[in-house]
Amino acid sequence: MALWDQLPALIGVVIGSVGSYAAQSLTERRRWERQRTERWDEKRFETYGSYANALKAQLRIAQRIGAALGCAHVVDSLPPAEGLPLLAEAESRRATEWESVLLVGDAATIAAARRWHETIWSIELLVREGPVDAESWAGAHRLASAARDAFYESARRDLGIGGPPPPSGQWPRDWRAELSG
Repeated sequence: MALWDQLPALIGVVIGSVGSYAAQSLTERRRWERQRTERWDEKRFETYGSYANALKAQLRIAQRIGAALGCAHVVDSLPPAEGLPLLAEAESRRATEWESVLLVGDAATIAAARRWHETIWSIELLVREGPVDAESWAGAHRLASAARDAFYESARRDLGIGGPPPPSGQWPRDWRAELSG
């Protein structure tokens, strides 16, 4: 009879233990998922930033070679004989960074990154082929700026960063007119 008297208390202890275990397990699982998400967000942020920097370096070298070929809007020219090997190295670095984007990026950001590097390639082809007319040069840069904006917008969305990035602005930008006006 004493066991029957204590049975409700024993059942309460068992139910309390099971409930406590379930709550603790759920809390730990949520913590693990949150930490995992934070790690991947951090990795995507680093990957997208490294990729963007690699593309910008490649573009900068192409622009400097373009300046040596007579293209406007770049001050520090780089002769093609010196610049083309640097451009090849920059492309190799970009290709290496690209593999990380493919691993951690979402489909929209990968597509935007691909479009951006294709526009940089078009600028690179212009300088590899020799003299560049001003209209082709400016047009290629406008496309690259738009592709860059699309990449950053997609990357920000993938990272959960609200709002669009500021636009790149017009290319070519007439700094002289802005300074004198």
